[in-house]
Amino acid sequence: MTLYEKILVPLDGSKDSESIIDHVRMLAKSCGAPKVVLLRVVEPFSPSAVNILGPEQASEVQQKTEDAAGEYLSYVADSLRTHCGGVDTVVIEGNPAEAIIRYADENGVDLIAMSTHGESGPTRWAVGSVTQRVLQHSKAPLLTMIPGGHRQ
Repeated sequence: MTLYEKILVPLDGSKDSESIIDHVRMLAKSCGAPKVVLLRVVEPFSPSAVNILGPEQASEVQQKTEDAAGEYLSYVADSLRTHCGGVDTVVIEGNPAEAIIRYADENGVDLIAMSTHGESGPTRWAVGSVTQRVLQHSKAPLLTMIPGGHRQ
């Protein structure tokens, strides 16, 4: 049995979130992790946005957003497949922090690896931190890194 059987890598589509990929590649290869799961959480439309767009158009836009998220994850997964055992991609709808925690709990994740966005001070307080919420509430260990250029 390896140290990590399943590593979850939440990505939001930004270059900052992708900065963890090289670390996951090295970790998965050195630990012999058989599974890496790339996760993209798509937030649902607010009720007021659905009222403006209408339910049918909101559903169509939501589906296109989820399809684009899946294509993005497939692209990122290709860069990992030559170095890792199995790489899966998952797109789910929900609040990012809650969805990451729920997915990890329900799917036997041994490690969550994610980058922060390097926010601090008032910006972090006003916006909140998905990474911070995952750290506080996840049962799985969390590997984090601050993307280059954000160090203070």
